[in-house]
Amino acid sequence: MKKILHPADTRGTADYGWLQARYSFSFANFFNPDRIQFGKLRVLNDDIVAPAMGFGKHPHQNMEIVTIPQQGALKHRDSMGNEGVIESGDIQIMSAGSGVEHSEMNANTTQSVKLFQIWVFPEEENVSPRYDQKKIAPLLKNNQFSAVVKPRSHAAADELWVHQQAWFNIGEFSETTITDYKLNNPANGAYIFVIDGTIVVDNETLNKRDAIGVWDTNSVSITAEKDSRVLLIEVPMN
Repeated sequence: MKKILHPADTRGTADYGWLQARYSFSFANFFNPDRIQFGKLRVLNDDIVAPAMGFGKHPHQNMEIVTIPQQGALKHRDSMGNEGVIESGDIQIMSAGSGVEHSEMNANTTQSVKLFQIWVFPEEENVSPRYDQKKIAPLLKNNQFSAVVKPRSHAAADELWVHQQAWFNIGEFSETTITDYKLNNPANGAYIFVIDGTIVVDNETLNKRDAIGVWDTNSVSITAEKDSRVLLIEVPMN
């Protein structure tokens, strides 16, 4: 098994006043030639947006975009006619495909919104843009990893999916747990990001916002300590 460590304090940082950002991979003003992407995972941004502020109308193309608010709520509007609010506890999917414009604004005038913004390269370009969102809690099983997003070819009619052989998994561990995550494809890798708590992977201890990428393996053993929350994104490596 090969691995790469991304400690939380090695991420890129940005302070735009209205936006405090941490970048796991090269983005905006942060460039590291060794941290362009992990396989097909291109962006994992950890953002804090000030009250009533946000990302105004802007375009995207040929990217699978996943947004997971951690605190507060975002007001979404796009050129497909979708408009609504995604709250902490929701997960949003947008396939930019052949082209879409959208805005994501803090829906609250007094509280910051905290969110993860994640981009994955699609396996097919110029598809029809699409949008979906769901509550995360009904998708989760305690003390194990639960798939909250799947590839289109593996998803049931009511499940969230992306145009890529990628699985987004969230693990909520109320007790110390040892779990083996088996990759759906041995040619894939897993990017494991600690939202809260502490985990151990291949003798590496990771704390809040630390991450590790592993590949060239069929499975990965993860020890999660009590009250840990973990995001595991499985993606093709080439």
